[in-house]
This record gives sequence, structure tokens and C-alpha cells, in this order.
Amino acid sequence: MHIDPHRAEAGIHPSASASWSISLDDVSVTYPNGTRALRGVSLDIAAGEMVSIVGLSGSGKSTLIRTINGLVGATSGIVTVGPHTVTGMRGRELRRLRGHIGMIFQGFNLADRTSVYRNVLVGRFAHTPSYRTMLGITTHHDRELALGALDSVGMLEKVWIRAGQLSGGQKQRVAIARALTQEPSVMLADEPVASLDPPTAHTVMNDLRRINTDAGLTVLVNIHLMDLARTYTTRMIGLRDGELVYDGSAADATEKDFEQIYGRPIQPDDRLGS
Repeated sequence: MHIDPHRAEAGIHPSASASWSISLDDVSVTYPNGTRALRGVSLDIAAGEMVSIVGLSGSGKSTLIRTINGLVGATSGIVTVGPHTVTGMRGRELRRLRGHIGMIFQGFNLADRTSVYRNVLVGRFAHTPSYRTMLGITTHHDRELALGALDSVGMLEKVWIRAGQLSGGQKQRVAIARALTQEPSVMLADEPVASLDPPTAHTVMNDLRRINTDAGLTVLVNIHLMDLARTYTTRMIGLRDGELVYDGSAADATEKDFEQIYGRPIQPDDRLGS
């Protein structure tokens, strides 16, 4: 199949579904080994907000993200995403919900031997009949979405390169494009820049902010770096030992606020730098 990059640059852009709000009402999560990862967390995130979830390793950040998309079930409390009550969802109903929630991981989760284009098309699987997926049949709409998503993160010229040939930053931008191709109503990013160098991390965070502002998409980013939270998000949620200890403006968060979240004095590694 031939793809004309110039045509894609001329205006093919992924169209987001209506953004969804997120609500947690007194949510706790206790794992089978007895670890209590979340403790009575209540918060409301409006549709279209850009929110950072800040905390050290083990604070509950990843559990919170995974509770929102149903990868981890709430032990108690109620999780609501858009018009859907996630708590208690199972099987096909839960898979259908996840089709509307884009997820970006620290480890990229790309198929290295497969082209960038094919990796991005994976984002359409939740919206594609299984026989089309098995036969590798794509629609014109799917192809347009994939190209537009790659264009939006500056990766269109890498469309036929194998994912394994990309740098870490390029892989993360392809992962963002894959999530955009879902036409999500919520975008969740779990430590998306933890393995990237500072310039690349800023580029990826800027991509996420642009997605939020251009498409009005609800974006939640798990992060532990105070300068990135302040620069790229409008609201910050601080978690410590599974409890909500800060919820307010990211730009206005003081060093004392971050020390309260971290439970210790600020250290050099708490900032990414330039």
C-alpha cells in the first residue's frame, strides 16, 4: 500500500471522541498480598483537564491509573469514567470501555520487528471486528487515523521503519500515536518519560500537552518530577503511601508541598532539568 506523507501533512489529524470526566469516590485498593496501595481516595477530574499525579515509587500512582481503566479493581469505593461505572465491570463490557481509554506506558509496549504503521494500527483493534483484525484488513478511516496520529507527533516520515530501529523518545511518540488512533475519550500515561533523556522528555510532555489543548482531551500523567508537573500540567494530585495529600494548581505548588508529597526533603533527582 502506498502512503503519501505530503497528503497526510496537509490535514489528516486524529479526531478525538468527546472527552470524559473521571471520578473516584472513597476508593481503596488492597492487593492479595496485603499491600494497601490506595486508601480512601476521592477526586473529580473534569473533562478536558490536564492533570499530573505526583509521588514517589510505591505511592500508589500506577495503581490509581490502572484502577481508572479497570486493570486493577477497586477493593472498595466507586470509580466512574465518563458515563460508565468501572467498579464491577468484567469481560466484554470492560474491554469495550478500554477501547475509549488511551494508555501510554513507560516501556513503550511496541512490537520491535513490526513497522511503525502496523504498531499504530493496533490502536484500532478495540473498534475493529475480529475477522478484520485476523485478516489484516484495514479501512480507509483506520489508515487516515493512523497517519494523522503519526503526523501529530512528528513521526510520519518513520511510518515504514521497524519500531526496533527507533530511539526511546521516538518509540514513546509512536506509542502516543497508537493511543490517539483509538480516538480515546481519556488518555492515561504511566511514567511516560522515566527512561528518556531531558530534551526528549520535554518533547514527549509537550506532545501530551498539545493533545490536551488542541483536542480538549482529558489527560492524566503519572510522574515524580516536580519541574515537569509544574510546566506541563494545570492541576496536580499528590499521593503518598496511597493517600491523597495534595490536590491543586501545579504551577502554584511550593517546595514545601512537594516535600509533603515525597515525605522527605527535595533531592536533585526530583527535577529533570533542561
